[in-house]
Amino acid sequence: MSEFTGTTIWTSQGRTSAALEVYLLGTVDFDAAMALQERLAVEISARSDRLGALILCEHPAIVTVGRDGRITDLPVDTGDFTARRMEIVRVNRGGGTLVHAPGQVAAYPILPLERLNCDFADFQNRLQAAIVETATERRVSSRMIETPLGTICRCGQLSWIGTSVRDGVSGHGLFLNVSPVLDTVRLVRSTADGVHVASLSMQRMEPVPMQKVRESLMRHISSQFGYEETHPYTGHPMLKRTWRKVMQHA
Repeated sequence: MSEFTGTTIWTSQGRTSAALEVYLLGTVDFDAAMALQERLAVEISARSDRLGALILCEHPAIVTVGRDGRITDLPVDTGDFTARRMEIVRVNRGGGTLVHAPGQVAAYPILPLERLNCDFADFQNRLQAAIVETATERRVSSRMIETPLGTICRCGQLSWIGTSVRDGVSGHGLFLNVSPVLDTVRLVRSTADGVHVASLSMQRMEPVPMQKVRESLMRHISSQFGYEETHPYTGHPMLKRTWRKVMQHA
């Protein structure tokens, strides 16, 4: 796992760029990912070009509660979360209550929406379209839904959109179930009544490689927002590796 150091200047303000910087970070603590997003958003908001950033990662098991989240999304007995060492964190994003866990890809686009001529509704629609295209490449037919915002396939809801915009720059993002332990991600109420929580692997009834899903998301998000040039990296200088003992659950 990684934690945020808060050091090192990310990129030169004097270098004009229209590229999308993509960070393929593996498993990252949720608070470290939020801190990195904040730093990148501040730097992008101070620029005048189209340079954007995209973080692709997984998180250790954690519950986040967005602006639409309610106490009824959580079970009355929260002992399961304590036993699994899962924090419950309220975050300033759209959407409701979600479980993040290994096997779910989190994609955080930090984009200058105004300079991309993209409003908030269009931003969310393009993220949904990128998920549908990614699922199609894995031979999973899916469609966009509005409540809660995300995509759904025959077996249930695959993904969720929970975003924000500040100073014209997007934050937070999308969460796509690739192959998480479904008993974990079903610990909270994250779908409409009668809709199950699903994953790409569940729909395919076979393993789906995470690296191929991340690569597809990178391409389709880049295309949706008109980025012809992408710079992929497998790390970031603002993150350092840390090792923590995490309780595993089957």
